[in-house]
Parts: sequence; structure tokens; C-alpha cells
Amino acid sequence: MTDSFPSALTGPSSKERKYDRQLRLWAASGQQALEESRVLLVNSDGPIDKQKTTVSGVVGVETLKNLVLPGIGGFTIVDPASVTESDLGVNFFLEEQSLGKSRAEETCRLLKELNPDVEGTFSTTPIAELLQDTKFLPAFRLVLVSGPVKCSSLDLLCNASRELGIPVLYTHSVGFYSTFSLQLPAEFPIVETHPDPETTQDLRLANPWPELLEAGARVRDLDTLDDHQHGHVPYVLLLLHYLEQWKETHEGNVPSNYKEKTEFREMVRAGARTNNPEGGEENFDEAVAAVLKSLNPFSLRSNIREVFEMEECQKLRADSASFWVIASAVNAFYQMHRVLPLPGSLPDMKAQSADYISLQNIYKSKARKDLEEVTETVRRIEGSFGAKRSPIPEKEIEVFCKNAAHIKLIRGRNIPRIDRDVTVQSSVRMALGIPESLAPISIAFQILDAVVDQLQETGSTVASIDDNETWDKQTQRIIGVLKAEDPEYVDEEVEEQIKNATQELRRTKAGELHNISSLTGGLVAQEALKVLTRQYVPLDNTCIFDGVKSRSEMHRL
Repeated sequence: MTDSFPSALTGPSSKERKYDRQLRLWAASGQQALEESRVLLVNSDGPIDKQKTTVSGVVGVETLKNLVLPGIGGFTIVDPASVTESDLGVNFFLEEQSLGKSRAEETCRLLKELNPDVEGTFSTTPIAELLQDTKFLPAFRLVLVSGPVKCSSLDLLCNASRELGIPVLYTHSVGFYSTFSLQLPAEFPIVETHPDPETTQDLRLANPWPELLEAGARVRDLDTLDDHQHGHVPYVLLLLHYLEQWKETHEGNVPSNYKEKTEFREMVRAGARTNNPEGGEENFDEAVAAVLKSLNPFSLRSNIREVFEMEECQKLRADSASFWVIASAVNAFYQMHRVLPLPGSLPDMKAQSADYISLQNIYKSKARKDLEEVTETVRRIEGSFGAKRSPIPEKEIEVFCKNAAHIKLIRGRNIPRIDRDVTVQSSVRMALGIPESLAPISIAFQILDAVVDQLQETGSTVASIDDNETWDKQTQRIIGVLKAEDPEYVDEEVEEQIKNATQELRRTKAGELHNISSLTGGLVAQEALKVLTRQYVPLDNTCIFDGVKSRSEMHRL
């Protein structure tokens, strides 16, 4: 008898329970990408000055904490420093017993306690030496760098990462100020951008396919329906019904401008029954509200048009990334049908369950048909390359088709350097022209990098990072670079703002405040998660935070 009972429903796995909240954000595909990722944290590059001042690296550890908790595959901390008493005052991932021990080893040990599923390793060898091993860097999906770092080491790391297509996040946190910049590969496509759900609705009411037209024809005679049925006709079918009436008096055309859409909206509103207890019908209210946003003819967004027009999409090679192969197939679909593949989603609406499910199936069926056509094109492209590449998973093609209208291609930028890049100089000047801009803080951090670089030059006689002459020299040099092309943006007031920002960095002798570094670590980790999961649109490319005013700004530098 017990054989006839249904088997017990399978509950969520332990991993699903553990990561439940984040799975709602980036789903299983994002979690898998996270678990397959290893992150490199370069938390210091040796003493800053002859007094053995070191970068405390709190912001780097706080960032890593926020990546260990959601379950990255593993991490490696590179940090030659030993734990000092000042470290114990700002770094929550050190204990009193850690004093004098390797800071990389101690922070690694305590970070691993947060999540036993994450593998952690450490190294006390300077990053420049580690990079001599060509197998070291390719093991990572993301590089985090805690600044300030001497210029030669940062250049070596950024150049090697760029060649391998590995993103780099360069962070600073000193006193009440912090900043971080993201270096992405030259082309960094994001398929799952997670736009506002309302912008993803593609109902195709202006150019419906036969099955949808047939469904609309079934409600041709609304007057014969009783009040319950009349008040539960899905608004999509209501709009199709009234569109057919409109076309009869407008030479077969749908409403095309605001005036016509307003007239059509009143036509729909007039069809609602008001002699009921509610004094109206919710489904008609939904139809009226949807007129302006649902009757627009299809037009290709600039972001996907840019992808279609790129050489990587037009001229595929045997080693082209999957993204470009699918993009080429979707472009072929668009050229044939003048629309993108249907996403297949349907918004909630007032309707009887059976009617809603029936309408939902019509949209899903059309989406599957479009997906099959794109998949056939992808397979044909793959076949043209012979056995040189493995087939792209159908799930990857499906995700692309569902999100095709909102795909974003970011053109990666280098870590900004004012004294090297005229484009950065121009962007900074423009930012300085904005009242209350936080750009002076970003400039102050670049001055700090220059000071550290000078202190670590071979033969330097400067003993301390708080040397007045060194700070004055580098401040005037950076200001001079900004003034060289167009001094209009760097007047006396702006110069004073830059010097005031450098005073905050000097006041703490490049030291960190834990609360500022903790907050910044959360911001940096958020961008790191976007990069690792390839979901949501990441920073492009610099964020500045002022803890005194509790303000932040983003700049493209």
C-alpha cells in the first residue's frame, strides 16, 4: 500500500540553505562562477619608508572577507609584512597572539574560519618575484591590490593581468578617505545585467505573431461576457482586441504618436464596466496604464547595436569567445526578422489562472521557437570551424537570448594615472570644474603613490613618509601636470582643496581607520562580485569616498 504514496518532496540542499539569499540575486549560474573563482590579494609590497612603515592592508582583508562569506573557490594573500602593534588596533582578522608573526599567514588562517568551503593560501614573497613564475597569475580570476604600492610593482602586475584578461581592483583607504579603481579587459561583455523588470517586458503588441493574434481573436465579442469574465480578460488580450478595432478605422496602422496613443487609451478606458461594486475593472486599468509603454514599435537599443557592429561579431574566428559566436547568431536573427529573440516573460496581471497560463504558454512557446532558430545558427557557425571548438552549452545561448536587449559591453580602462595619461588628465580637469567634487581626494591619493614611489627609489635619502619636502615636490608636480594643458580648471581654490586632501593622508601617515576600510571593503567586494559572476554592471572605473561628508562619487578616468 505504501508503494502508492508519492515520494517525499526533496528539500533544499545544505548549500542552497547556506547561500539562499545570494542565490536570489545571481542564481545557481552566478554561484557556480563564484565557486570556480580564485582571488589574489596583494596586501602590501614591503616597507614604504626607511622607518619600516607598511601598508596596513585592512581594506584588502575586509574586501576578501566579503568574498569568502558568499563562497569564492579560493584566495591567496601576498604580504611580506609581519604583524605589528598598530596592526592589532585596526585589523579585526588578527589576534594578540599574532604579534610578530606573518601577517599573510595570520589573516589567511582567520579568514578561512569564516567559510570552511573556501580554500586559502598565503605567501610572504614580494609580488614582483612571484610574477616571474609564468604559471602563478593565470590561476586567478581577479586581482585585488591594497595601495599605496610602488609604481614598478603595480605596473608589472597590471600589465601582466591585462595580457591575461584578468580584472584588477586597486584600492586605497587612508584616514577618512578611500578610493578604488577597476581595470577590466579591453572588451568586457555582461549578458545578465539585471535591468529594471519593467524595461524587460517585450509583449510585441505592435507586431504580434500568429498564435498571439489568434488568442486575441477569441475575445472578439466582449459584450457577451458576464461581469466576472469581463473583469478577468488579461490586459494583453484587451489591447489586442481594441487594436484590431483601431486598425479598421486607421488604414491598418497602430497608434504611432502621443496624440493617437492618448485617443486609443481613452478608447480602451471607455470599454470598462463601471456598474459594479468596484466602480471599475482592474484589468482595464492595467490595459490603460500599459498603452504608452507597450505599443512602441521595436527598435534596436544602442548597446546591442554596438555589439553587432563590432569586428569581433562580424568576423568570427575559430578561437572567438562564445559571447561573440552567440552575438553573431542573434544578429543574423535580427537581420532576418528585424526583432530580437522574444524573452518569453509575461508580467503579472488580473486574469483567471487558466487564461493567464494559456497566454504565458503562448509567449514561452514563441521564445523557445526563437531560441531554436538562434541555436541552429550557432551550431552552423561552430560547424564551419570543424572540430576546432567544443559546442556552446544551450543554457548559455538561452541566457543570451533572454537578455539580448540589455547586454552591456564595457571597454576596460587602465588603472588611472594622472602623470601618464592625457585622457585621465582631461577627465580629472572636468571633474574639478564641478562644485563640491571629490576629485581632489583622488588626486591626493595619486600624490601619495608618487611619494611612496620616490621613497623607494634606489639611493633615496628620505627616511619618513611624512617628509615635507617630498610631499611638496610631488604635490606641485601633479598640479603642474593638470595645469599644463588647461590651467583654467586648477585655480587657487582647487589647489587649496588638493592640498587639504593631502593633509588628511599625511595626518594618519598613510594609516587606515577600520570603519572606513570596512565600508570601503564592502563597496569593493560588491564590484568584485559583479566581475566574478559576470552579472550586474560593474564600476567604470573609479569610486571616491569621503568619510567626513559621507559622500561618494563615481568617475570615468
